[in-house]
Amino acid sequence: MFANRFRTQRINHPGYSIMDGYNMMGGFNTMASLGNNTSDDVNPLTVDQAKQAVEGYLKNLNNSDLELKEIMIFDNNAYARIVEKSTAIGAMELLVDPSTLSVYPEYGPNMMWNQKYGHMGGYGMLGGMFRKSSDSSQMSVTPEEALQIAQQYLDQQFPGYKTAADADPFYGYYTIDIMKDGRPTGMLSVNGYNGQVYLHTWHGAFIEMWE
Repeated sequence: MFANRFRTQRINHPGYSIMDGYNMMGGFNTMASLGNNTSDDVNPLTVDQAKQAVEGYLKNLNNSDLELKEIMIFDNNAYARIVEKSTAIGAMELLVDPSTLSVYPEYGPNMMWNQKYGHMGGYGMLGGMFRKSSDSSQMSVTPEEALQIAQQYLDQQFPGYKTAADADPFYGYYTIDIMKDGRPTGMLSVNGYNGQVYLHTWHGAFIEMWE
């Protein structure tokens, strides 16, 4: 289990808090780290390469209810959003390594907050099956509230950045694209029960997407 090095700050939103400062991987939560923490010696993946790798990973899970919904290519990795066909709820978030084409569960909320497919409740880091925990999709924070919390966080920490129009629901949290001048620059997640914000800092610069 990764060490959690966040410090929590209160914002002016009753009942909710944000996670700010150091992320679980030890990197400082700044928008610069999202865009500049890149690898210079590996070529980014193409959408087709990422799709092929993720489809192979899903086939090995042997769960016909899971499907690939979105691919985002960054220069550090490719991001994949997997949803349940039966519910349209997000099941898991995956990363693809550009140098090895290895597919693995994304860090952070996907492991810590995912109540159905997370590290302790569903599919583990290497794709193995663990005991499933509660799969309730009823979260006390609504999608609209998650977007408001995320935008308030961005206004305080990174003025000029905006949330995307939609908050993608998962079992226990939402993931939201961060936009600048109409173009994605990264992502953050909002806990569906306590409103904590978790900034994703491991992607690097955005290149393209497929959905």
